[in-house]
Amino acid sequence: MSILIRSELLDRIASYGEESYPDESAGFLLGSDGADRVVRDLIHFGNMREESARRTRYLIGPKEYLQAELEAGRRGLDVVGVFHSHPDHPNSPSEFDREWAQPQFSYVITSVGSGRAQASRCWRLEADRGSFVEEEIQITA
Repeated sequence: MSILIRSELLDRIASYGEESYPDESAGFLLGSDGADRVVRDLIHFGNMREESARRTRYLIGPKEYLQAELEAGRRGLDVVGVFHSHPDHPNSPSEFDREWAQPQFSYVITSVGSGRAQASRCWRLEADRGSFVEEEIQITA
């Protein structure tokens, strides 16, 4: 299982994480599914979680989710996943991430340490919702 994404899009995800630090940043991955999942663009939204929780949690509201779905449809794409940052935390899913994740989505998580993006990894929740499996990120031109 792989996810294909242009280096420019990964750089944007890293920038969003740095700009939001020490809070988590978040947004949607727009693309298409086939033998591999292909990310074609991003939609970044501000973290809508209450201020006291933004350092360890993110929230994208229902209006933003609808907006992303409509924009993806307008462009002939799908919402294929979510990206978010983990400030001063590893780029692996937390228990909170597992509880709120949807099995059909890919989750790109970027660790941001001391305000600098370090690395991104991608995960997909198993259908039984018990655990994540890592998706290989293949960087395209």
